[in-house]
Amino acid sequence: MRWLEEKLFSYGMPEEALMEKVGLRMKDWFMKNTEFLNEGVLVLVGPGHNGGDGLVLARELYLEGVDVALWCPLPIKKPLTAKYLSYCISIGIIQLQNEPDAFDKAIWIDALFGIGQNRPIPQEIGALLRSREEIRPGRLISLDVPAGICSEKGIPFENGAAKAAVTLTVGLIKEGLLQDIALPHVGTLTRIDIGIPKVLFHILPKKTPLKISSKDIQSFALPEIPQNASKYERGRLFVISGSKKYKGASLLALKGAIASGVGSVQAVLPENISSALFGIVPEVIFHEYPFQKNDEICLAKCLENINLDRIDSLLIGPGLGSSNENWDQVCIALEDFSGLLVLDADGLNRLSSSNGGWKWLRKRKGITWITPHKKEFARLFPDIDLSSPLKAAVMAAELSGAGVLIKGAHSVIASPDGSVWQLANTCQAAARTGLGDLLAGFIAGLGALGMCSKNKLNYELFAFGVLIHANAAKKCKEGSNADSISEKLGIAVKRLQH
Repeated sequence: MRWLEEKLFSYGMPEEALMEKVGLRMKDWFMKNTEFLNEGVLVLVGPGHNGGDGLVLARELYLEGVDVALWCPLPIKKPLTAKYLSYCISIGIIQLQNEPDAFDKAIWIDALFGIGQNRPIPQEIGALLRSREEIRPGRLISLDVPAGICSEKGIPFENGAAKAAVTLTVGLIKEGLLQDIALPHVGTLTRIDIGIPKVLFHILPKKTPLKISSKDIQSFALPEIPQNASKYERGRLFVISGSKKYKGASLLALKGAIASGVGSVQAVLPENISSALFGIVPEVIFHEYPFQKNDEICLAKCLENINLDRIDSLLIGPGLGSSNENWDQVCIALEDFSGLLVLDADGLNRLSSSNGGWKWLRKRKGITWITPHKKEFARLFPDIDLSSPLKAAVMAAELSGAGVLIKGAHSVIASPDGSVWQLANTCQAAARTGLGDLLAGFIAGLGALGMCSKNKLNYELFAFGVLIHANAAKKCKEGSNADSISEKLGIAVKRLQH
């Protein structure tokens, strides 16, 4: 956003014009949401241009007949902001000389700090914002970025941060506002469109992160399969999962695979699991291979008995459990496998405990997708800083040559070429056991379809699969459990196919 602003200024747009546009668009939002204005407005004015945006908004609301007051807790540093403050006072807007009362019924508009926050807010302001949230929860709206939040990483600084009911962010969504750690402070995230010229979007850096949400599903495309394709030409998926401890993970992974629309699903599971599942998922072909003690799957023995040349996608990991098996005994067959390899859960943990760790991924001839949550990611990539999941995912993908999904409330997907997507507007109720297993099976199935398609497999399909899964969880009225969402997944794919 800073880069775009500088471009606008270099083209000749005056700073005043941009500030006016921001303030007017924010006023338009408030006039459509007048329920926030019934008790009046207090604008907390910061020292920089974010404070100036707040002053334009204050002026316009005042002229609309709203009861408006200002509080400037810090000396104004920007001349343009100082001019707007002077004008607001001149037309009759009251400026408080003392700290406002946290019991104040008016809506507070936080225009203290915008992008580029890199240090804590003063302790007294932090204490006031905390009191406000305790006494009048939901009665604060932040402009652009909540005060006390890093706009890039979303991390709240010490001394506290504003907790907004709504954050009205300007122009582009700021990366930090989508991060899991920031969500309690951001509230409902709303983008204020300020009419950025399309020519600027065309010259944005190619690797600019892309936010994806439900409304973007129609802009993606399912793999294009020939109409006369047989089941084996519609993707062949093989799943290796399950253990004595995690019996349900296999079923959920298989349900995710079936929902993807893949043509053929085969699986190796511990015998006590496969014998119980053949009647629940009759579409799946179960293979019997020798296991280690305690029904733990020995990957090396499994791979010896699988004809990898007849598989498009191989999923390893959901509910697999730990093992003392040496990864070096497993990896040779997987290195030469030209299909898609999806490593999830304990598949990743087994790789993490190997001598080479993530470096083994560079040896793969085929495409690899990995699906860690944050703890699994930290085990696999211990030297990568996770404070910015977007940057961490990009770095891991570039280093390993694999597609990387870091699972969270707003999951991040990155490809080795630097492209990166982040989910938004997801369903927090879907953070439940089993959803990851369902997702692993679903994207492995979609990947198998991609391997067989005319448009071939790409990393955008990886992001698309994660998005469909998240949207199914959001739209599922029957419940937030993985089993219910699996049914919704299948329906969603069917609709997209038509």
